[in-house]
Parts: sequence; structure tokens; C-alpha cells
Amino acid sequence: MKPKIFIDGEHGTTGLQIRALLAERGDLEIISIPTERRKETAARAEFLNAADIAILCLPDDAAKESVSLIANDRTKVIDASTAHRVAAGWEYGFAEMDKEQGKKIASAKRIANPGCWPQGPIATLRPLVTSGLLPADFPIAVNGITGYSGGGRPMIEDYVAKGEDASEFLPYGLTLQHKHVPELKAYAKLSHDPIMQPAVGNFAQGMITVVPLQLGALDHVPTGAQLHAAIADHFASIKGGVVEVAPYAHLERVPEIDPEAYNGTNRMKVYVFANDKRAQALLLAVYDNLGKGASGAAVQNMDLMLGL
Repeated sequence: MKPKIFIDGEHGTTGLQIRALLAERGDLEIISIPTERRKETAARAEFLNAADIAILCLPDDAAKESVSLIANDRTKVIDASTAHRVAAGWEYGFAEMDKEQGKKIASAKRIANPGCWPQGPIATLRPLVTSGLLPADFPIAVNGITGYSGGGRPMIEDYVAKGEDASEFLPYGLTLQHKHVPELKAYAKLSHDPIMQPAVGNFAQGMITVVPLQLGALDHVPTGAQLHAAIADHFASIKGGVVEVAPYAHLERVPEIDPEAYNGTNRMKVYVFANDKRAQALLLAVYDNLGKGASGAAVQNMDLMLGL
């Protein structure tokens, strides 16, 4: 019997992407609430409890409600909202975060799908903190740019309507209370809140995250080669991982570093740049905010949970 998959919120941005990714999967049965029953809580409860895996593509409060409607110990959940990302009893769905993370996801019943913004910084920072090259209390700032699809339907409609008149680079999160800070802090193993200063560009999807490092204040200043080796060794140890580490090089610019380079995929590529004389480094990650940053990660986690 094919596993039954229910996407609660399948008509939102992430839900539509997941549905598209699963459209030609013959090994799954996608179950959907009939249109006329979409707003019925009883219908949601019925389909949640009928599913082998429920993927929640909902606002936080609605996601919490969906979990409360599950009345069996069989239905597994992947929550794409921020509601459970640092909650007890939930496994974080970034399979390449640790060597054993894929196994933890495979055996879990509750998975919190990562946010798009934290994944790149976690991918680059966690190996450095774990290896001891960066202390947990090192001051961290994150910036970067994402496509406007990261803002959901209202932002997509706004950017499409404005066309060429839409902002090419729109900083946001200027209150320094970005909703992804708690998970970035927790899973990058930081002891202090990092600063997150994201921006939206006038393109639909894709993203780049950047973590600049001022290393000169450390008692033992790592070289760029050492930073790169720690990150490369980490991802080389992940069997079946989809995160690639670019070769270490001293380059003024790299044309392939394009926020749209991995659109439509679940891939991520990580770069390390450094100036050892200045004791400075940059950690970059390129990936699709709707792929590895959302729907692609959800499907990857689903496959792990199903043993596929």
C-alpha cells in the first residue's frame, strides 16, 4: 500500500511547490480535502488522521491547531511553519546539519522543517563551532538576499504588479527581531543571538546568505584554509547529502555565485573566502529559498521518514 501524504495548506506558496514536486511520484498517494470542505476543521482532522505523513504549510497558530487535531500515534508530521523549530519533541529537518541528523529525521514522528534564512548560516557556522575554530560566544551577523517568493502570496503579488518598478534590494527585519533568530542560534550552536539583516530582491526565488567574520580578536586565529577544511570535512562525512563545498580559492569575484543558480533543486553550495593578513573571512551559501529552503527540504525529510 502506498504511503498517504496530506499537505495541509496545499494552496499556499510552499504547499503548491511541494504538490508540484510530488505530482509525478508513483510511489505515493496524495490525499486532498475536497474544495467545498477546505474550511471545515472536521475535514482537516479527518485527513490529518488518515495520512501517514502530514506536511503542514500553514501559519504558526494554524499549524499548532493541526497538530492538536491528530488523535493517533501513527501520523507523522513535517511542519513548515516556525511554530515548532526549537520546540521539545521536534527534530530539526536539516539532514546535513550533523552526521547522524538524517537518521534522527528518519526515526522521528515530528519534524520541524527549517526556515530558508537559517540554513546557509547553520551550514557554515555549525562545523566551525563544533570543531572549536569559532567559540560559541563569537559575535555573528548574517546578511544576504532572497527572492520575493519568500514573503508568500502578498509579496509575490506586490512584486509581480510592480514589475521593473519593484525594489531591486529591499532590506527588512530592521527591528532586529527576525523570526528565524532562535533556530539559527540553537542549531549553529551559538550562545548569543546573532544579528540577521536580510533583504529581498526583484527576482522570484533563490537566495544567498553571507556571514562575515572578524577573526582578529580570537586567541587562536584560524586561517581561511582551516575554516574551509572544517566545513568540507563535515559535509564529506554526510552520506547522501545535497550540500556541496566549493574549492577554496582567492578570487575577487565568482560569476557562478548567483542567487538563482540552484532554483528548482534541493541543492546548496557553500563557499569560504578569506584574507589571512587581515584576519577576515566570508562564509557564503547559495540555494533555492523554495527548494532547500522550504519545499525541497520537506520532500527530502518525507523520503527519509518513509525510508525511501
